[in-house]
Amino acid sequence: MKEFFKVLKVVLGILVALCIVLFVVYFWNLDQKLMEWAYRRVNTIFDRKKTDIRF
Repeated sequence: MKEFFKVLKVVLGILVALCIVLFVVYFWNLDQKLMEWAYRRVNTIFDRKKTDIRF
């Protein structure tokens, strides 16, 4: 029975930590900030490439 409560305590600790991390990401809108940073980096890479589109 002790092992069950020990495992339960670890699982609950992980779930609480995950909820806290997800709340921080949601509260400060960090996912959109990360995507904005990634889009800017990708655009700088692709803006340097020459295009040969002909219509």
